[in-house]
Amino acid sequence: MSSNLEKYKNDLKELISKGEKLQNAMQAEFMPERFREALEKALKDEKKVTKFLKELPSFTSDYQSWYSESLVLIKLLIPDRVDDFIDHYKKPKTKRKDITYENYVIEDALQGLHITRGWEKEKVVGTDAAIPHFSQQLNILKSAERRFESSLFDIKQLVQADLFDSELDSAKELNKKGFARGAGAVAGVVLEKHLAQVCDNHNLKITKKNPTINDLNQILKDAEVTEVKDWRFIQRLADLRNLCDHDKKTEPKHEDIDELIEGVEKISKTIF
Repeated sequence: MSSNLEKYKNDLKELISKGEKLQNAMQAEFMPERFREALEKALKDEKKVTKFLKELPSFTSDYQSWYSESLVLIKLLIPDRVDDFIDHYKKPKTKRKDITYENYVIEDALQGLHITRGWEKEKVVGTDAAIPHFSQQLNILKSAERRFESSLFDIKQLVQADLFDSELDSAKELNKKGFARGAGAVAGVVLEKHLAQVCDNHNLKITKKNPTINDLNQILKDAEVTEVKDWRFIQRLADLRNLCDHDKKTEPKHEDIDELIEGVEKISKTIF
């Protein structure tokens, strides 16, 4: 089985390739005449031009899935660029007095927003204004690829992710075979280790010698690394883990452990 490191590298290459095709598709959809003219000059063959355009994906249909998948990898590999990546897509939270080329974003283009003025419907801004934003998103994604080639890239978390996946697979097998308490304990340890790593990622001080899941959960919430909904979700997982470790009178149910394992998988893949 290939390591997470290889998986991420392959996923990233695929997303960059898809992004380059979407970049062409975006230009073809949002400024068709200029794009076709440039294509005709480059290819100098009408059949090739027609074939090229026919094979392009649909930007408006395929962008959202590309964005979601790319965002996951950016969160993992270059978390300091997450806000930049999102800002090129999302409308600003504060209401825009006017919509101009400077504040028009990809979300506007996907909604087909065009701003005109006067009875002659003079164009102020249109969907082509989103093209530079997508170019920047693609450049951010490409910069993530360079992290793999840099000696400064710390692969510790990727190696650790491999280990966690393996441990959670073991927990699933234990639960299938009726060892719910043992399966829950294994999943609990994975969650504890992951939360400790997240604290380390954000340079958060852990004062207790042997912190519990709830201790780590509280540290992350107080530092605003996690939101209240995440904090409550992790609390629920901690309760399920404690059912396996401490409450000897009540036997954990198979479905309780399924919930715990699925929850730990979710946290380990979304909170860094």
